[in-house]
Amino acid sequence: MVMLPFSTRQTSHNQFYPIITEMRITRTLALTTLLFLLPIIAIQAQERIGNIEVGIMLGEPTGFSAKFWETRATAFDAGLAWSFGTDEAVHAHGDYLLHLFMEESAELAFFYGIGARTLISNTFNFGIRLPIGLQYLVPESRLTLFFELAPVFNLVPNTRIDVNGGIGVRYFL
Repeated sequence: MVMLPFSTRQTSHNQFYPIITEMRITRTLALTTLLFLLPIIAIQAQERIGNIEVGIMLGEPTGFSAKFWETRATAFDAGLAWSFGTDEAVHAHGDYLLHLFMEESAELAFFYGIGARTLISNTFNFGIRLPIGLQYLVPESRLTLFFELAPVFNLVPNTRIDVNGGIGVRYFL
């Protein structure tokens, strides 16, 4: 009798093990992707009055505010205002925001994002903004109310930390 160093059964199992593992990984990735995409698809399917909002913001800074919706959950936000801080200056910012709508209410959303800010006075200042806040879509109207707080990490002309914040109202065009 000739003894083989391995049995046929083990060889066939070992042969297919990489294929089975690859199939499991592919299936896991597909299910995970689907679980993350379904809420986004459902959010995008909901209706909104428009894609552009314009209005005012009061606080630090005080001025004009605009929001350009990309999807139901993402938007670009911009502000042109006057800063009453230590460096009275023209303030301009732009942010990319992600919105998480509260499940009980399609009107109330928590948002967060990242953006940039410039202050123009005797000197030029540039910094990175990290805004967070709440936005309320007033039912059966074209108005939105918001509260925002944004730490700013100034990079030019020197490094320091500021905070922007305020309340505002915008109108859907």
